[in-house]
Amino acid sequence: MAPEINLPGPMSLIDNTKGQLVVNPEALKILSAITQPVVVVAIVGLYRTGKSYLMNKLAGKKNGFSLGSTVKSHTKGIWMWCVPHPKKPEHTLVLLDTEGLGDIEKGDNENDSWIFALAILLSSTFVYNSMGTINQQAMDQLYYVTELTHRIRSKSSPNENENEDSADFVSFFPDFVWTLRDFSLDLEADGQPLTPDEYLEYSLKLTQGTSEKDKNFNLPRLCIQKFFPKKKCFVFDLPIHRRKLAQLEKLQDEELDPEFVQQVADFCSYIFSNSKTKTLSGGIKVNGPRLESLVLTYIDAISRGDLPCMENAVLALAQIENSAAVQKAIAHYDQQMGQKVQLPAETLQELLDLHRVSEREATEVFMKNSFKDVDHLFQKKLAAQLDKKRDDFCKQNQEASSDRCSALLQVIFSPLEEEVKAGIYSKPGGYRLFIQKLQDLEKKYYEEPRKGIQAEEILQTYLKSKESVTDAILQTDQTLTEKEKEIEVERVKAESAQASAEMVEEMQIKYQQMMEEKEKSYQEHVKQLTEKMERERAQLLEEQEKTLTSKLQEQARVLKERCQGESTQLQNEIQKLQKTLKKKTKRYMSHKLKI
Repeated sequence: MAPEINLPGPMSLIDNTKGQLVVNPEALKILSAITQPVVVVAIVGLYRTGKSYLMNKLAGKKNGFSLGSTVKSHTKGIWMWCVPHPKKPEHTLVLLDTEGLGDIEKGDNENDSWIFALAILLSSTFVYNSMGTINQQAMDQLYYVTELTHRIRSKSSPNENENEDSADFVSFFPDFVWTLRDFSLDLEADGQPLTPDEYLEYSLKLTQGTSEKDKNFNLPRLCIQKFFPKKKCFVFDLPIHRRKLAQLEKLQDEELDPEFVQQVADFCSYIFSNSKTKTLSGGIKVNGPRLESLVLTYIDAISRGDLPCMENAVLALAQIENSAAVQKAIAHYDQQMGQKVQLPAETLQELLDLHRVSEREATEVFMKNSFKDVDHLFQKKLAAQLDKKRDDFCKQNQEASSDRCSALLQVIFSPLEEEVKAGIYSKPGGYRLFIQKLQDLEKKYYEEPRKGIQAEEILQTYLKSKESVTDAILQTDQTLTEKEKEIEVERVKAESAQASAEMVEEMQIKYQQMMEEKEKSYQEHVKQLTEKMERERAQLLEEQEKTLTSKLQEQARVLKERCQGESTQLQNEIQKLQKTLKKKTKRYMSHKLKI
């Protein structure tokens, strides 16, 4: 079970200091320790609209995020509070409270636009908080949404010099929740009651016409419709008399308007039940370290004067995680081989079989922990390291076998050497006694277990080194005729030649085993890579299908509202998306054939 991270209170994640956005290292340490998937809820809105109150409620606390009670914005930059998710075991809820937009002291809206963009990039649920009804003033205040395509890029370089359309953003943008505070009107249109969600859809209807005024009216509505397919709306009554709003965080629920208390409870319940785990393109679930990497990548881009790019952020994250995945895989291999291998292995095949099992498991570990491995560079790096590990084990096995066999020869044959030095075999009939003793000792050597792959080579090398001794005993044995001595010399030569031939054959067998092992290793990597690519392709197609469905729904809505110009643009985007789907499928199949 992953350890729970439960901050006692919020802390600054991104400071807004003298117009510069700077990451707080202490907050990054907190994120780096969160191994669980994270559900990230960010809230944005004009200053002094009660954003922090809602976030404190999501944290299950009466206070935490600063509420303030004046016309000044209390929250600066982006603040973070990490708490255990109340409804999703093994998940962490990360709450992001942002600096109020439109603070009169800031003078310009540059940082407001970046904070708005960062809240969207980092969250899985984006809450926009405003006061009163959704009227043109409220839409005008939401002009930040119309700047998103000028603040964020989904791709590092759009294909064919084309501009990115909303389909490029929908796949990674969060769900949208609009909270309307101090709402005092009846929810109805044309005399018919409306739900808050219906009220939101009604407010997002486009007007017909092509004048500049019509375009300005439609632009924020179009952006919300395009960028956020999943939308939700909550309305909140005034919680208490305005004179007591400054004490809101100190008041008990019993002292507040019951309708407001229920509305807040409904909002929290929806967020807890419907906010999704933060997920990147390709179905990659975000945990604390991954969120940390995203924060650093986006802030670094903004500091350099670049636009935060989702594709670059994912690739930067992939570099970090794929490198770590290689290390995890190697660590798993080392652990498994350390537990299973006893050197010297009796045969090369025994060692290669253990390597193959450990290599397969290590590759599975890598596949599980890696993503966006462009051109399979990290998998190739892993394969190269595993090949080297295999070769190192083979070398260690050879050395262990040589050491073991040399030690055995010393123990088994040293008494014979002492007898030769003592001249025991330098007498008539001594040669046959020597040969008999030599054969007995060879048999004893062969009976010893776990000698490994060098057993025969080490023995034959030893026997060859003693040929001069054997020949001297043979020549001094007076019981043998010259003819018998010649026959014996030929026999020894024949046995030596046969042993050499057998050693060559054994070396060829070992070489063949190594070649077969390399082929099996390659096929295993291809098999696991193909399976992973198949899963990624399915995930990609699912994401594209969702985006296409969103576009078709948007087109149907626009057609219903009879805005022909927008409908034509949408039709072009749909056709483009359908072509992209076909291209990606063909590219995948082509790449699969090349593996």
